[in-house]
Amino acid sequence: MKKALVGFMAVAMALCLVSVASAQTKTIGISMPTKSSARWIADGANMVKQFEALGYKTDLQYAEDVVENQLAQLENMITKGDSALVIAAIDGESLSSVLQEAANAKIPVIAYDRLIKKTPNVDYYASFDNFKVGVLQASYIETALKLKTSKGPFNIELFGGSPDDNNAYFFYDGAMSVLKPYIDKGVLVVRSGQMGMDKVSTLRWDGATAQARMDNLLTKSYSKFKVNAVLSPYDGISIGILSSLKAVGYGTKNQPYPVVTGQDSEIPSVKSIIAGAQTQTVFKDTRELAKVAVEMVDALLKGKAAPVNDTKTYNNGVKVVPSYLLVPYSVDKSNYKKILVDSGYYTADQLK
Repeated sequence: MKKALVGFMAVAMALCLVSVASAQTKTIGISMPTKSSARWIADGANMVKQFEALGYKTDLQYAEDVVENQLAQLENMITKGDSALVIAAIDGESLSSVLQEAANAKIPVIAYDRLIKKTPNVDYYASFDNFKVGVLQASYIETALKLKTSKGPFNIELFGGSPDDNNAYFFYDGAMSVLKPYIDKGVLVVRSGQMGMDKVSTLRWDGATAQARMDNLLTKSYSKFKVNAVLSPYDGISIGILSSLKAVGYGTKNQPYPVVTGQDSEIPSVKSIIAGAQTQTVFKDTRELAKVAVEMVDALLKGKAAPVNDTKTYNNGVKVVPSYLLVPYSVDKSNYKKILVDSGYYTADQLK
């Protein structure tokens, strides 16, 4: 019996070592858009940590928001024989050719946070409930201005994300599902008249671009009016908007900042919220998103079904991509400690 038990344990240990060794021979290519946003740095680091904990090697690359860089990096990953690709696309419609190369090499592809469009060669999509992100931002404006009980009018300006990012449309549509009824009633007034993603989008989510547009809006439409709210889809855009507002006298006791929303809970914006400038941001726990992406890849490489909770929403123009959507949370000065610090996402010292 003892010999049999020892033999069984030896076989079990050998199988375990073979499994780990097998994982270690596989490299996962991780393609992130840019290091200019703290959230993408966190996403990359979280995935590397979790993949390596399972015994995989990783190849993490940042393309610095240059589409050609991302294409070259992906082609290199495919040539080197990476076993799977996790891609946060810079331009969701630019990857069809390179992903055909991945498909030819039988390399599975996970679209990470940004949907990859116009290709059948994307296996799964890991993201957040992006429509709800916009709803959270607009609902915050609704509550802050007491739109349900007030006749207004309140002046609002609208900003959208990058037009080459599918998520930007979900954010905008989610927000407008809340705001448009108030605009139609005249409770909210867009003084510039600029509505729709064709007019309010911000290429590459760039804060300087947003600041320049806000400068123009203030000059042309607000010489006689005050801005009461600005719908901003992302913290980096919010920082640009606030800089523009500060330059014309907002942020004082006599002329406080309007309600300004945001997304990603980046440290500069959380500090801005604490200081009373930016009003709100949306928290998306990148640790959990990385976990989902890692689980998807691990399942695919083991011949198993990946975890999904949505099989209807995300049509990329060729197919409905099976998705796992995580829950976003609204953050302001009243709850940032509970959501961001108590959860361990940030330390209190990071936000000082």
